[in-house]
Amino acid sequence: MSIADVALYVAILGKIGIVPLTVTTSLTINFLRKPSAEARIIAECTLIKVGRTLIVGEVALYSEGSRDMVAHVVGTYSVPPQHV
Repeated sequence: MSIADVALYVAILGKIGIVPLTVTTSLTINFLRKPSAEARIIAECTLIKVGRTLIVGEVALYSEGSRDMVAHVVGTYSVPPQHV
């Protein structure tokens, strides 16, 4: 779950820039199969919706060298309102 949360956070800040207090509000993970103990976990992240205050993304987790997904993660992040 940590790698998925970090992947989403990096993707979000890469899209909107460094915005202090952008936080995870929801993170759901579906474990699909056991990962390989000898391989690293690879995360592929996609931002689904980038709004002004909420951003939703998903992450596919794989064992390195395998095309079979080991977990699917969906996360929502809250972006603080911009003060003028």
